[in-house]
Amino acid sequence: MTELQRLRAEHAPALLAFERANRAYFAQSVPDRSDAYFADFDARHGELLAGQAAGRDHLHLIIGGDGEVLGRINLIDVEDGSAELGFRVAEKAAGRGLATSAVRQVLLLAADTYGLRTLRASAAVDNTGSRTVLLRTGFLPTGETVLDGRPAIRYERDLAAGRQQPAGA
Repeated sequence: MTELQRLRAEHAPALLAFERANRAYFAQSVPDRSDAYFADFDARHGELLAGQAAGRDHLHLIIGGDGEVLGRINLIDVEDGSAELGFRVAEKAAGRGLATSAVRQVLLLAADTYGLRTLRASAAVDNTGSRTVLLRTGFLPTGETVLDGRPAIRYERDLAAGRQQPAGA
């Protein structure tokens, strides 16, 4: 059983373990965390919590039954009713619908709790898993961009356009 939790200070050790264990896996499809990210993790974690407390970001973890972090689902750069969605799921938990389920939960939080109206996201063209999650959760492609030097697609989700599940969900 998994649970979506808002990021807290006490999550730091489990989150760091998650990022370390999955670094090479994530680097295959999203920009790599630098060595500095890991060296300065405690300071970075504090900055994330400060941004969340200020309302600039809404950060969530997917927690497994044993307390292990299995994923992250974040809404960042909150401004004018809009935010950027980002997510990543541990390699051992990939392909089981965990990201789709967690993104759906965050969509509800975004609209009902955080008062957001629009979410944006990007996924590399070769990141089929993330692109599938975005389409399954009602995001629509809006154009092309570049992520870490790789071709990518921009997506947008209008949270006010109805609460029904997208077709094929």
